[in-house]
Amino acid sequence: MHERSALSRLSTLRDLALAFAAGALVMYLLDPNTGRRRRALIRDRGVSMGHGAERYVRGKTRRAADRVKGVAARTRATFSGGAVDDDVLHDRIRSRLGHLVSHSHGVEVHVHEGRVQLKGTVAEEEFADLLRAVLSVRGVQNVESLLRTTPSQVGSPHLGRH
Repeated sequence: MHERSALSRLSTLRDLALAFAAGALVMYLLDPNTGRRRRALIRDRGVSMGHGAERYVRGKTRRAADRVKGVAARTRATFSGGAVDDDVLHDRIRSRLGHLVSHSHGVEVHVHEGRVQLKGTVAEEEFADLLRAVLSVRGVQNVESLLRTTPSQVGSPHLGRH
């Protein structure tokens, strides 16, 4: 019986605290001087959050659709087996360079009938990954490396010069 009265007192205190909080909220929002502005701020923040959520979902949906299109295109390309144009191959390799090499402007790419020639300067630790990535590009038949390697140093004056 003693436990029951303690629980009922806690319940009564909880109810009182909730009623007090609700009353304070009502007073805060219905205040004749600033309540209108406060309600407008709450409404505007809610609308902004809704727009943010909508942008987030739209972006995720677009990325998922793009990935599906990419998988479909790669699948079609795998089964078609046709030759890849040298200009297209050059562009594919140049686009990969930016992800693999810290100074991609220091690498020249020449393509002729699927054979790729690389010239320029790259950091030692980037060299192996660069060759592996270029060889993995669809349409590359062969890679000839005329690349010079340098020890990696931030701001090295040798990187980027031919």
